[in-house]
Amino acid sequence: MKENKVKFLFHAALVIFALIMLIPFVWMFLTSIKTYEEAIRIPLQMFPKEIQWVNYEIVYNKFPFLTLYWNTIVVTLVTIAGQLFIVSLAAYAFARLEFPLKNILFIGMLGLMMVPGQIFLIPQFRLMVQLKLTNTLTALVLPSLFSVFGVFLLRQAFQTIPKDLDEAARMDGCSYFRIYWQIMLPLVTPNLVALGIMTMLSTWKNLMWPIIVNRSIEKMTLSAGLAMLIGEHTTYYEQVMAGAVISVLPMIIIFMIFQKQFVEGIAKTGVKG
Repeated sequence: MKENKVKFLFHAALVIFALIMLIPFVWMFLTSIKTYEEAIRIPLQMFPKEIQWVNYEIVYNKFPFLTLYWNTIVVTLVTIAGQLFIVSLAAYAFARLEFPLKNILFIGMLGLMMVPGQIFLIPQFRLMVQLKLTNTLTALVLPSLFSVFGVFLLRQAFQTIPKDLDEAARMDGCSYFRIYWQIMLPLVTPNLVALGIMTMLSTWKNLMWPIIVNRSIEKMTLSAGLAMLIGEHTTYYEQVMAGAVISVLPMIIIFMIFQKQFVEGIAKTGVKG
């Protein structure tokens, strides 16, 4: 009886925290269907007197949304594919292979996680200028093809796999790359999905880099394009929220579809066999 009571209280607390987490999304949606006066009213007005779906039409007509969506999808998919391949190769090398200074190199690489990413913006921009890649989608992809956290995540996953598999594969004449591609990767699929979702979220909402490296709105992503809704003197918050709803909806749907694999991948990260 006591155990059931504790379980009920635990689940009740989870529901309460989940509802609290939903408040910003509910407020964003409600603001997106308000008038300008209702959106800026003090004290705050929770619900609109009359639903204003026209805000979505205004935002859609004001910006090339289809172009922004296409740019965001292309950049996100290419970044995910490139990062999963490069990061998984590095993680496999650190987890399964032996080479000089392996641990020192790995610790040094982890040290990069303590460095703010903004420090690399100027060197990255200068590199894009030298490569003549500014104002292109390529410039949005290249700096994101490697992730130190991704290497750490997948290295932990590779280390949970018994070493006997490597030895048996090598006895059968498998090369290191074949072992990595045909044996190791399928065994860490949940971790790959988790990293893919995190990479997708990070790329989808990336704001600073697209604004810095690209000037034309036709070469920007959704987050950078929506930032232009913020006016210098007047901001129509109901339009900003309408654009935010349009841009965040795909991420919510994708996360709901893959949430099981995401949680499983994160849960297995710290377990070493």
